Amino acid sequence: MKPARHHSVREIFLVTLAAVALLASNVFFVTIAKVHLRSGQDLSAYADNANFVHEVTKALRGNIYDRSGAVIAQDSRTYNIYCILDPNRPAIGDQIAYVKDKERTADILSKILRMDYDKILDFLRQDVYQTELGYNGRKLSKTIKDEIDSYELPGIEFTDSVQRIYPLGQFASNLIGYATSNEAGSTIGQMGIELYMDSYLSGKDGSRTYQADEHGYVLPGMKETVVSALNGNNVYLTLDAGIQETLEDSFRITDSSFATQRAWGGAMEVNTGKIIAWGQSPSFDPNTLENIVDYNNTGAQMAYEPGSTMKTFVWAATINEDKYDENMLTDGNQFCFTGDENNNPVRTYSGDYIGCIYNARQTMYGSVDLDHGMIYSLNTVAATLENELINPDIYRDYLDKFGFWQPVETDGIPEAIGTLNFTYAYDKMNLSFGQGSTVTMLQLFQAYSAIFSDGTMKRPYFIESIRNSYDNSMIYQAEPKITGTPITPETAEHVQKIMYRVVNDDDGTAKYYKIPECDLIAKTGTSEIAINGSYNNQRTITSIMCAMPAENPQVLAYYAFEADYARDSHYYTEAVTNFLRKIAVTYGFAQGSSSASEQETVYDNVTVTDMPSYINHSVDFAKSKVAEMNGSAVVLGDGSTVIRQFPEAGDIFTTGQHVFLLTDTQTFLMPDMTGWTRKDVAGLWSATGFGFQLSGTGKVVSQSIPPGTAVSKGTEITVVFE
Repeated sequence: MKPARHHSVREIFLVTLAAVALLASNVFFVTIAKVHLRSGQDLSAYADNANFVHEVTKALRGNIYDRSGAVIAQDSRTYNIYCILDPNRPAIGDQIAYVKDKERTADILSKILRMDYDKILDFLRQDVYQTELGYNGRKLSKTIKDEIDSYELPGIEFTDSVQRIYPLGQFASNLIGYATSNEAGSTIGQMGIELYMDSYLSGKDGSRTYQADEHGYVLPGMKETVVSALNGNNVYLTLDAGIQETLEDSFRITDSSFATQRAWGGAMEVNTGKIIAWGQSPSFDPNTLENIVDYNNTGAQMAYEPGSTMKTFVWAATINEDKYDENMLTDGNQFCFTGDENNNPVRTYSGDYIGCIYNARQTMYGSVDLDHGMIYSLNTVAATLENELINPDIYRDYLDKFGFWQPVETDGIPEAIGTLNFTYAYDKMNLSFGQGSTVTMLQLFQAYSAIFSDGTMKRPYFIESIRNSYDNSMIYQAEPKITGTPITPETAEHVQKIMYRVVNDDDGTAKYYKIPECDLIAKTGTSEIAINGSYNNQRTITSIMCAMPAENPQVLAYYAFEADYARDSHYYTEAVTNFLRKIAVTYGFAQGSSSASEQETVYDNVTVTDMPSYINHSVDFAKSKVAEMNGSAVVLGDGSTVIRQFPEAGDIFTTGQHVFLLTDTQTFLMPDMTGWTRKDVAGLWSATGFGFQLSGTGKVVSQSIPPGTAVSKGTEITVVFE
């Protein structure tokens, strides 16, 4: 048995040696003898002018998704066509390498590119080495490129590039940011999450090294080294596309109603810290990068005087210190004060005072109980709590525990920490009703998570997970982070009961923010903005912080805008209530239910799950499964088998979401998109790869291609939202 084994090894060795010799001889003949060994082709025309060529294969940047798998940002590899026209370009074997049959080539390209035949023919009849085909020959999808390649047209070749696109347009843009190509053609994050997550989103370019003639034609038989590109990882955010789009719509309503300088707001799950909406106005469309007036993320980087939304923490501190008597009556007219040896405000009714605090519009309320101090949002009662029931030092200690004037450290985003003015009696007095010192919306989110829960404070966050773009394996999974317990559960419950009356009492300052879906708890705010160092009531910030449902708060929402003073700013609340109603409907609060376990991520009848794969399944099978998931199947094409889908397998699917089932890559019947959201249209875009131009925000009101029309590759579809 042993001799036979040695004989087998020897045969393998000889065969391997022969193969190596054959390869070496082929390279020898190509490089020295200038003859292709297998075909006998004379390669002297190539080898005499040969150069080594090193090409970079650009990696695709990872996608950014919302929590349900809607694409917020993605790379699109596009192709530019060019045509070799010089008949002197050497051929290999029987295959010419230039456009010889110009008429046939123009006929095929005109149909695929939807260009005028004569115009293409004019390009092809030029007396130049090569030509492009103008605008219609640029930024072609891979599907169109593959279709052209299928005709094997001599002399038709392509260059490729990568373009970063944002299907949802203006969508939390100052948070998401944007990425652009650098001089090397790589897409680099320039702002926002695109910048902060750049190391995860960026891929690693590949390469191809080969020998070619002076015109770039590849020499046969020569060694070719290829290193595959490695695409970047995908980032999933906690944002909800539907709620975010409603927030963007609300900004437009506010601007038209109050001619705002700016507006900002968002929403967050109280018990997890997941931010489900976050935005500002003015903002920008990252696809065009036009009219960018502010590169800052307002909610994290703009510190401002929050006004009466800070009063909640005076009440919380006083209750937590066991100094609160809801039956106690106090002066609701004014609070005049002097300063003691520690510069703490001391009430005085004599004429010897350094200042007086009044309520909004200097309204006198007489003798009021402490609860009504919050229900009416009285500066005088807030001053009483801070300076007579507790003291400014105790209040400041609580504000520190609530995380103010400290970085929140959310996902590495840049943030301001605000400014605490706490030196003079005026500083300390103003702090009780939210003037004089500055905080950020991000800090308010964190602090109010304790008020709206059992006193446990959670860190807000945007990044839900980071996943491998090839197999969807988890690289990072966020978890809720407790950042403190500044108050007891009993205190939180007590404050919530008072905030319920702020909305639901007939004289509560938030009564115009009620929504039919569920009860709210809230605190309103109106703060003056100092202009040239003076508070003259010319410009104010109107705001509201609320939570729902009132009996078991699950989601907090905040909305603020800066504009010239308007007495009715808390009366015309359509913008805010639209936003609140969208949250309530999305989470199923209209039925009085609350979120289920975090592991299952269920919002009443709305469930978030991983999307199965329907590729290669029959359309009937896929439609039945989508129906079982309470989704809405949209079949594209008249084929019987699913060849592409969106959401893709492994992406997140939300109950009620459209599922696009592609059966034909060349044509489909245009669906009626009336009432669709940008998320829906982005799904159609991703599934088909067809060209879309989107404008406006809100819901679809018009489309350039009528429903039921057969749409073929190359068609540009314009969609308008309002």
